Amino acid sequence: MQGRIGEVAGYVWDFLEDQGDSSVTAVADAIDVPSTKVYMAIGWLAQEDKIDFEEAGRGQRVRLK
Repeated sequence: MQGRIGEVAGYVWDFLEDQGDSSVTAVADAIDVPSTKVYMAIGWLAQEDKIDFEEAGRGQRVRLK
């Protein structure tokens, strides 16, 4: 499972590198894997201190550091 989450973290990274800061929902919608795995991958990147979060209304925006 960890290998798959790491792979999805790469997809999240690539998306953010291409698109810039985005809502967490937009990231999950854009990547063709179950949203729970995208959220796990975002958590992985956060733990690795690779991304920043910003409150945006009722949601969160995420961007690469």
